[in-house]
Amino acid sequence: MPTRPVPAPEAGSGAHERPADAVLAALDTRIDGLSAAEAEARLARYGPNALRVIRSRSALRILLDQLTSVVVLLLLAATAVAAVVGEWPEAVAIGAVLAINIFIGFATELRARSALDALLEFEAPRARAVRDGRVSDVDARVLVPGDVVLLEAGDLVPADARLVEAAEARTDEAALTGESLPVEKAATDRLAADTPLHARTTMLYKGTVLVAGRARAVVVATGMSSEIGRIGGLVEGIKDERTPLERRLGSLGKRLIAVALGAGAIVTLMGVLRGEAWATMLKTGLALAIAAVPEGLPATITIALAVGIHRMARRRALTRRLPAVESLGAATVICTDKTGTLTTGQQTITEIRTVSASYQVTGAGVVPEGTFQCDGDTIDPQAHAALVRLLVVGAMANDATLEEDDGDWRVVGDPTDGAFLVVARKAGIEPDAAARSDELPFASERQLMAVFEAGEAGWLARTKGAPVAILGRCDRLAESNGSEPVLDDAARARLLAMNDELAAKGLRVLALAEGRVAAPTDAALRELVFLGFAGMIDPPAEGVKQTIARFRDAGIRTIMLTGDQQRTAEAIGRDLGLLAVGEETMDGSELASIPDDRLADRVARVAAFSRVSPETKLRLVSAYRARGDIVAMLGDGVNDAAALRKADVGVAMGERGTDVARQAADVVLQDDRFPTIGAAIEEGRVIYDNIRKFVFYLFSCNLAEVIVLLGAGVAGLPLPLQPLQILWLNLVTDTFPALSLAMEPGEPDVMKRPPRDPEQHILSASMLRLIGVWGAILAAVTLVGFGITLDGDLTRAQTICFMTLAFGQLFHLGTARSRAAVLGHRIVSNRWALGAVVLVVLLQLLTVGYAPLARLLAVAPPTLQDWALIIGLSSLPAILGQVWKQRPRRRQASAATRNTIEP
Repeated sequence: MPTRPVPAPEAGSGAHERPADAVLAALDTRIDGLSAAEAEARLARYGPNALRVIRSRSALRILLDQLTSVVVLLLLAATAVAAVVGEWPEAVAIGAVLAINIFIGFATELRARSALDALLEFEAPRARAVRDGRVSDVDARVLVPGDVVLLEAGDLVPADARLVEAAEARTDEAALTGESLPVEKAATDRLAADTPLHARTTMLYKGTVLVAGRARAVVVATGMSSEIGRIGGLVEGIKDERTPLERRLGSLGKRLIAVALGAGAIVTLMGVLRGEAWATMLKTGLALAIAAVPEGLPATITIALAVGIHRMARRRALTRRLPAVESLGAATVICTDKTGTLTTGQQTITEIRTVSASYQVTGAGVVPEGTFQCDGDTIDPQAHAALVRLLVVGAMANDATLEEDDGDWRVVGDPTDGAFLVVARKAGIEPDAAARSDELPFASERQLMAVFEAGEAGWLARTKGAPVAILGRCDRLAESNGSEPVLDDAARARLLAMNDELAAKGLRVLALAEGRVAAPTDAALRELVFLGFAGMIDPPAEGVKQTIARFRDAGIRTIMLTGDQQRTAEAIGRDLGLLAVGEETMDGSELASIPDDRLADRVARVAAFSRVSPETKLRLVSAYRARGDIVAMLGDGVNDAAALRKADVGVAMGERGTDVARQAADVVLQDDRFPTIGAAIEEGRVIYDNIRKFVFYLFSCNLAEVIVLLGAGVAGLPLPLQPLQILWLNLVTDTFPALSLAMEPGEPDVMKRPPRDPEQHILSASMLRLIGVWGAILAAVTLVGFGITLDGDLTRAQTICFMTLAFGQLFHLGTARSRAAVLGHRIVSNRWALGAVVLVVLLQLLTVGYAPLARLLAVAPPTLQDWALIIGLSSLPAILGQVWKQRPRRRQASAATRNTIEP
């Protein structure tokens, strides 16, 4: 078998428009299939009928990606400098920090990847192919162009194929085209060359399901040459892009480099100008580099994202990439597939109209639980004879079955037939299969199906189908009092208006009738009694309306993308609350006529798009991103895969979603519930809030260290902190409290704020001002302690400086937490923060109480007088911070900061 199989034969192209015999001839095959030898030869030429999967990042790639962080690179440079100047304890310590950061990031992302890989496992299906004139059960991967396959209801279509024979065949193509209703198929239809995919009635496509009838078809495309494969090619062509968080961290890293190099250069130059030795100034510059770089930042961000992954997993959302957690919180637009995402993906009868009454039915999906209502009151359906009569016909004129297995219900067969079985069961009606003597299957030319029951008075026909087709065979009406008046022109017009009214609601409408006929034939289906209409819809899934409203409160637009027709899209959009005042729907044909340079402006007013193709979804995601939006794309079908990959965050369904969609996504919803994405976005916003909290904390602490060193240098004082003391502060006093901020619970209004500006830097202007103020305050009290005790005993003065700064930074944790954290029970809402305080206090006492550690850090045990000075000075910034946080909050404070460090 060749390494690079050749594409599908040109003979199979345009198969939908060509007669079946012409396609067979072009593929050099027959209706009784290929020979085994020819099939083997073609398999060697065209390759297996398999898709190339989107491989997860390898463990090595994940490991190497950890080395791209600017902070990690700075740590690596600091390690090298320490080694060059002979400061081996510092070099080893910084190297250990570097290794820990790399390990945490690697282990967390590897765990997320492994969990997703387990979810993606699946078994290739089988197929029935005609080989050497005999039907054989074969692995679907060995199918080749020219193979003839046989399919029955319930079979998965194994490859793209042109119908040769079809008996009442209908397919579910929602995964490929987004079309929520089964598509009727016919081998003899004549189609134009430009017929869109969803309307190609002569074709079966790989990955779709035959839900009714039987079919014989000739394979025209396999593997990556199939429509699914073509979409896979679109997915492969989309390059991975950095998430908003990765872009912001990159910008932050550049600022860190500037600060570290600038501070080091200034101090080194000042020392040289004063006549200090180069070796001494290199050591001082190293100390300043250590002070400028928050060594704990990569680990803290990684752990914050890992906490988000864990929280999201508990809420049934599995994440494969760490930054995707936070990206969800930045989302400004949610583009979502309709069928199975916003809706249940199951046809449900919600309204029934008899000739003289209107009934509403509750309960969605295939679970036969719900109530019947009339004029707003709940009724007993068995007490309404006309309703019962209609429901019996719907359940009898039916080829589906409703099965229950340990509380789980499923429909076997056509979803429309299943909807009638479910609504009948809700009314306590069970179809009597034994009473069915003959059947007239559904056919597209007559637009109805009928079943016949033999009796002494002739045949009782029960039929359902398109309203116009059924009305054309009726001459009487079934009134609620049991009478059957003549169906005159006025009554016919009234019924047609009733049908239009139901259709305007986005319902798919079927009519039902019954009557005595002379024979179980199409010609005999005349002079029937019209019973009424049943309106069905793929109803909103549980919690969808509430989640969309919640998104609207959060300033997030929800955009529906569907393969359904525009009228259906508009009705469902209004029902879900998607269409706000001034918003509209747009059909795929209109969308295709808008050039890319105008599309971004046009989509601003559209909330629902109908008849969209995979390419259209990709264009829309690109258009919203061009507007500056952060786009989350939700989908479950193959037709969603390219858009999932292109979006800032792709979200796929785990249970119902196709394998291609799950592989293209960043997040997989394990419970397939739309509200789960709302929970995930909330977690993302909480994570960003917490990132800002610990960035504020770390940078104000590190700035304090830099100012202490610079201030001492400007004043001509000795070095107030040794490099290992600074490293200890960064790893212990800074890191543990910062990690606890990653566990901070969400603010009550986290989903009531507008989305933050996607271009906003983590170190915004307001954040930089706050960091500057509090860094200066922390540095001031530290320099005061150093200056007061600098009386010839440098070790004592450095110890006072070291301890004052350590406790000052620790108490600064209260300032970094939210304003609400100092009020009521919120002060203990994050027990990790309280634990961090206790741990750091104990570790800090250990530095002066444990002799080997004290010698390593070059500190001496403080006296009681020293302790009084240390506690007094270090607590002053914390007291100022609490007073500052309690002042009235400015109304103009930005939404992005007002619930973190900005009051």
